[in-house]
Amino acid sequence: MKKSFLILFLLVFFSHKNLSAQEAVNIFPRSREVPKEVIYHESGKRYRLNEFKGNFVLLVFWSKKCAVCLKEFDDLNNFSNIVKNNGIKVVLVSPSTEWHSFGQTRRFMDRFGANDLDVYWDENGNLASALGVFSTPHNVLINKEGREIGRIRGGADWDKQEIIDYIYELKAKY
Repeated sequence: MKKSFLILFLLVFFSHKNLSAQEAVNIFPRSREVPKEVIYHESGKRYRLNEFKGNFVLLVFWSKKCAVCLKEFDDLNNFSNIVKNNGIKVVLVSPSTEWHSFGQTRRFMDRFGANDLDVYWDENGNLASALGVFSTPHNVLINKEGREIGRIRGGADWDKQEIIDYIYELKAKY
């Protein structure tokens, strides 16, 4: 019985197709103020989301226990490298409770292809809780004015041209 369940799980996992951003997106009728909770950068600096103003932010909540998160790291890294000079910033945030040190988080991210992305921690899940984020991956879209405009649930093939174009479209519109 256990073996059958494991085989079924593996079949579902490996056949899982990421949703396109458009299928999984929820754009709000009105933008929302972002919470003031702090996230910590691997440098030790504290950030609030409004400090990223001027950039369109893809705020990605992830966990080292989330297979979909790990699977999309390489795509997110590529996406970030494509868009970073065009006013779009990818901010990967992990719960601090999963780690012993930023070095451990960095090595983990590097191993899964996110070597160009910065490490951020959400202290005790305070920011995730303030945003009502209780599962991963969960992507929060923040416009250049520092206001939340929507969310994308689940994973995506971030470095596909249609998704890159869609994020540029959202950036221009909001």
